[in-house]
Amino acid sequence: MNMPRNPEAEKAVLGACMFRVETIDEVHQLIEPSDFYEPAHTTIWHALLELRRQNAPTGPIALTHELRRAGDLKRIGGPEYLHALASSASIGGGAEYYAGIVRQLADLRAIHSMAVRVLQGVTAEGADPEEVRALMNASVQELAVRSRHSAGGRLQQYAEDGWSFVTSAPDEADPVWGHPGKAAWEAGESLMLVGPPGVGKSTIAHQLVLARIGLLSHVLEMPVREGEKVLYIAADRPSQLARAFTRVVNEHDRETLERRLVFWSGPLPASLTAEPQLLADLAAEHSADTVVIDSLKDVVGKLTDDEAGIAYNNARQQLIRDGVQLLELHHQRKQGADASRNQRPVLDQVYGSAWFTAGAGSVLFLAGAAGDPIVKLHHLKTLNEEIGPLPVVHDHVRGLSRVEDTLDPLALLRQAGTRGMTARDLAGEVTGEAAPDAADIAKARRRLDALVKAGHAAQDKGAGGGTGGGKATVWRATARPMSVVS
Repeated sequence: MNMPRNPEAEKAVLGACMFRVETIDEVHQLIEPSDFYEPAHTTIWHALLELRRQNAPTGPIALTHELRRAGDLKRIGGPEYLHALASSASIGGGAEYYAGIVRQLADLRAIHSMAVRVLQGVTAEGADPEEVRALMNASVQELAVRSRHSAGGRLQQYAEDGWSFVTSAPDEADPVWGHPGKAAWEAGESLMLVGPPGVGKSTIAHQLVLARIGLLSHVLEMPVREGEKVLYIAADRPSQLARAFTRVVNEHDRETLERRLVFWSGPLPASLTAEPQLLADLAAEHSADTVVIDSLKDVVGKLTDDEAGIAYNNARQQLIRDGVQLLELHHQRKQGADASRNQRPVLDQVYGSAWFTAGAGSVLFLAGAAGDPIVKLHHLKTLNEEIGPLPVVHDHVRGLSRVEDTLDPLALLRQAGTRGMTARDLAGEVTGEAAPDAADIAKARRRLDALVKAGHAAQDKGAGGGTGGGKATVWRATARPMSVVS
């Protein structure tokens, strides 16, 4: 069947924008690059937007120069086609009318695409009515967003009055991974996993993916909320990634992986600087409620460039605004192996523009070096209460990870016996530092107090030798409850 389209209306819009620069601002409120049916017209529209950003002329000569610079001139039909478009500029003030036609036909194509997806779901072997209904509801919601966009213009798309904005926020954030009040990843906030090569970033990411599609329930002893479908952007070594997944899935998981996990192998189809809505478009195209980027260096041009960082953050926020959860894998600044093991990491060690971490919700850092039997997970940017540091052991054969419980506060307290531990003692054991700082000591004290509240420990104030002539408080493990033998 012929898809709804009107090439002449598209030409008229582009011609008007070439004739009068300010027309771009008016049309830009009504249409997106993907609304053009003809690929050449989408490319020309991007070039017009770039010229407008530079405050440059947008006539055929300037447009020819810009498209030649980008390597797209031959693909769109050459200078001759641009001059043909310019002849459509006689419409004067009618550009918005023709842009409305382009938008309406794009909406019809979107409805057609939704109908095809739903029909495929209905006719698939073993179709589940609930899953098809969920797909249909998600598609209708996507169309509703497009409808609001079309009715109010692009500059009204995300606007809402102050009362609605304030009162629509949930009383308590919903963890994707972790516990309420102590989350590693929360709905509506991205999670960034950072670390040097070989410390298990991908291993943890794979487990989070499997949990989101229902094949695991916990990762590092923290619950993961199940989602619907994951889009994994495997821009970095996709073949190695595929081999890694074979350790943790088998034939029994085939149906789940076919239905709920999709991999994008290779580079993105366009630059996020040119198309900040691209991540959101990819998620919508594949009906994904979770996106994994592996890794940032492969989807961002120059990591140290603030302009690239801002563009990526815009793309990230558009994706999250559409209700999609985002997991990002990234790397640290280069440093020696000893520093990787022994230095307490800080946000400044995350490579690239500060915009990457500034826009992230939670940042977890795996410290160590490739081959270390135990690496340490630090929570550098928190959402609420800090998690860890956690000593992590990776089972590379099974592709699973666990927290080394020998550094569990209760286990350490029991090992101390009647001698007990001060908050400073516990902080030193957990961090591995001979002189833990005040923040670590305060966190250790909160953990010990939590053990007292749970009945696992008792507090003896002033029992230990403190600095400054005072006595430090000591905590001791209480006796384990006796099991009842019948």
